[in-house]
Amino acid sequence: MPYPYGVLDTLQSPPHRADTPVRRFVRGAFTLWYQLHLLIRESVKFATVGSFGFVVDIAVFNALLYGGGPLNDKPLTAKTVSVVVATVFTYAGNRHWTFRHRVRTSVAREYPLFFLLNGVGLGIALACLATSRYVLGFSGPLADNVAANVVGLLLGTLFRFWSYRKWVFPATPPV
Repeated sequence: MPYPYGVLDTLQSPPHRADTPVRRFVRGAFTLWYQLHLLIRESVKFATVGSFGFVVDIAVFNALLYGGGPLNDKPLTAKTVSVVVATVFTYAGNRHWTFRHRVRTSVAREYPLFFLLNGVGLGIALACLATSRYVLGFSGPLADNVAANVVGLLLGTLFRFWSYRKWVFPATPPV
């Protein structure tokens, strides 16, 4: 043993390993790149799952509202039912694909929280639909779909992505 115990612990790192401003900048740039890459990857997966959920939502909404069923003149109820059906699908897709690399907590915690936050997203879409229909006086298939499925869905989706990342599928275990 060429060095006595503990001597290596007292040696300073070589000058080329010093924490210089350039090394800090490069480390920060790589950290930022990794975080942006992760955010973009999650966003694309979230959008893919959401696109399938969107198709389910639109199909159920239009079938209930314009398919001659019992919800023919009840657009808010039809939208609520369509979002609940789509939520069941999107939870599975987001848990098992979009956020699969994040901390796994219990389904008993995630599922109700997912539904609650999705309900807030639904409230955003319903507010857009109600404003269009009852405040602005627009009605019909085009107006209802633009209000609920374009404006409302866009605003609701932004809220959902942020809230799911923060509370439902956290990066670190909740305290």
